Amino acid sequence: MMPMLTLVSCRTHYEVAGFQRSRILVDNRYDAVSDTHVAEFLKPYKHMVDSVMEPVVGQSAKFMKAQRPEGLLTNLLADILVWAAKDYQEQVDFSIYNMGGVRADLPKGTITYGDVLDIAPFENKIAFTTLSGADVLELFEQIASVGGEGVSHGVCLVISKDQNKYRLVSATVNGEPVDPLRDYRVATIDYLLGGTDKMSVFKKGRNVNSPQDSSNNTRFIIMNYFREQQKQGNIVDAEIEGRITIK
Repeated sequence: MMPMLTLVSCRTHYEVAGFQRSRILVDNRYDAVSDTHVAEFLKPYKHMVDSVMEPVVGQSAKFMKAQRPEGLLTNLLADILVWAAKDYQEQVDFSIYNMGGVRADLPKGTITYGDVLDIAPFENKIAFTTLSGADVLELFEQIASVGGEGVSHGVCLVISKDQNKYRLVSATVNGEPVDPLRDYRVATIDYLLGGTDKMSVFKKGRNVNSPQDSSNNTRFIIMNYFREQQKQGNIVDAEIEGRITIK
């Protein structure tokens, strides 16, 4: 929308006397004739952006996207948080990566810094917290209520759907039912520690480890994972495993 304002002057006082707007559709019609002057003006800036965005960090076996109740990309990102835990001297039982934190799909083939930045553009950082088993069950109920979030390998949630309402039926972690009396160490992102994205139970977390240096941003952790896999000659892949199923 392109708003147009009409202002009427009364000495130093202005009031809106009218308002008009129009819609300008931006599509490929503007690519038909290139503006060489503008292209030349933008050339040095484009070079700077490309030099940052184009470095290759690894390879992807397939196109991946975030989906409910379970998606290839959300599975991968949750598993990457578990993989990264060792660098923080953490041993975690599982991880949660919220759907809202995934802002783009992962293409097949060569993956660049720009691809990862598209997926994780925010300043979200890896974080660790301890939840009681009872709190974990509440967390899984909250995840079930929205139809699923990213959960790591070893988590198995069964959800029922009745009249567009979701309910947790059962939950296991690493093949065992959640024990309400034991503690669980959880990897996630610091954004969720405040109980956002309808996962309010995270506010009950204890022994929080939430390093705030920019190197702990999820995009850098994702890039580190891809680079490590590339160094080992591996192509990054993920599968739908039945981590979250709807009856």
